[in-house]
Amino acid sequence: MNPALDSILAQAEAAIAAEAPPPAPYRGRVHVGVDLGTAYTVLAVLDEAHRPLAGAYRFAQVARDGLVVDFVGAVALLQALKARVEQRLGFALTSGASGYPPGVPPGEVRATANVLRAAGLECTGLIDEPSAANNVLAVQDGVIVDVGGGTTGVAVVQGGQVVHTADEATGGTHFSLVIAGAKHLSFEQAEEIKKDPRQQAALFPLVRPVMEKVGSIVRRHIAGYPVEHIYLVGGSVAFPGMAAVIEESTGIPATVPGAPLFVTPLGIAMHNQA
Repeated sequence: MNPALDSILAQAEAAIAAEAPPPAPYRGRVHVGVDLGTAYTVLAVLDEAHRPLAGAYRFAQVARDGLVVDFVGAVALLQALKARVEQRLGFALTSGASGYPPGVPPGEVRATANVLRAAGLECTGLIDEPSAANNVLAVQDGVIVDVGGGTTGVAVVQGGQVVHTADEATGGTHFSLVIAGAKHLSFEQAEEIKKDPRQQAALFPLVRPVMEKVGSIVRRHIAGYPVEHIYLVGGSVAFPGMAAVIEESTGIPATVPGAPLFVTPLGIAMHNQA
């Protein structure tokens, strides 16, 4: 990864994860992105130059495999995140873009847009998640793999253009389900220990088969394309060992950027053209 990208992602982590206030009052144009994920919903706000300004996120299962399964809950969650961010910024957010996994039916994509509208945001753009990630990564040739809570999205990029996308079930939720079953825990307990750095080495043998499944998905969808590098994004790829397993499964070098959970939301916000 390049230093400029590292800097942007470090700013995003401070603005969204740490909820640090903007260094000075901002009154310019903003770009808003909403990522309604299977595990996390992320609201990201960028300034006019596409630098991270503010944001918030929360674990909530209001979508599944790219489909909104709890419309009322999704709206309430987004309204709460929006209010928190507006309080920090000192002004209202009026529009935003959102994303969806490749291959989601148009009717379900419209449902995502309707969540934004019901929460008080004019929906000004919809973009598939791997393409959104490339708004940030700026990959010219390679493969972007977005491992979310429920699905793995794959985008093959050639000459800076996405030439193939696909999405299949398997993601971080499956990590938690495997851990819950092996450890006789509730899903919520498994989700918590999965994120605990002190326990991840011991959990790795349990989740490795899920990682290998992700690798097989990637391998199948890049067959026939000249691929030299794989870029991994999404909160699930932060689990230690993920890049190494994908490399083993595909035979292609893989990289995880800093703050991988926020790459796609930032790219979605860049798609907000209001």
